[in-house]
Amino acid sequence: MKVSQELQGLFLQLGVPRSFPKRHTLLHAGDVSQHAYFVETGCIRLWHNHGGTDVSVKFFLPGELCASLQSMHNEEPSKYELETITPCVVRILKRSELEREAEASPGLRAYFASIMVHCLVDYQDLFVDRIAKTPEDRYRALIEEDPAVLDMVPLHFIASYLGVTPVSLSRIRRKTHLS
Repeated sequence: MKVSQELQGLFLQLGVPRSFPKRHTLLHAGDVSQHAYFVETGCIRLWHNHGGTDVSVKFFLPGELCASLQSMHNEEPSKYELETITPCVVRILKRSELEREAEASPGLRAYFASIMVHCLVDYQDLFVDRIAKTPEDRYRALIEEDPAVLDMVPLHFIASYLGVTPVSLSRIRRKTHLS
């Protein structure tokens, strides 16, 4: 989700700029999230280790805000990891700074609430899509709704996001591009 100009300005003003290499872990599962990240360049993924299987949950592109919302909001250990999948430049803001700014600006607090609702809707859609749609349908939807992800994200992570093996994704891609 792209962020408002106000929130982007907050990250540009107060956020600490940092560069990270490809495959750098920003948050480990089991750690309590204390930071939010505004992606300036590159791509970050939120993922979960499900019994040894890597499950990509979400990809964050330039102009988007990312964090482990479950961990940050509930102040509990994260079930997810945040990892750069390309070299990235991000602006980092501490949770405490975000809370302080939200307290000072009712509009910002309302905007944070709308971000939470937006994320909830996204995750509900992801859940229903995993049940109701075939992997091919999910791939077609990704092409239509978020083609930038296909340009930045390696295919093995897209396969994990779609819930298929890389070999199955290769078959789906071949079939999709032939039709």
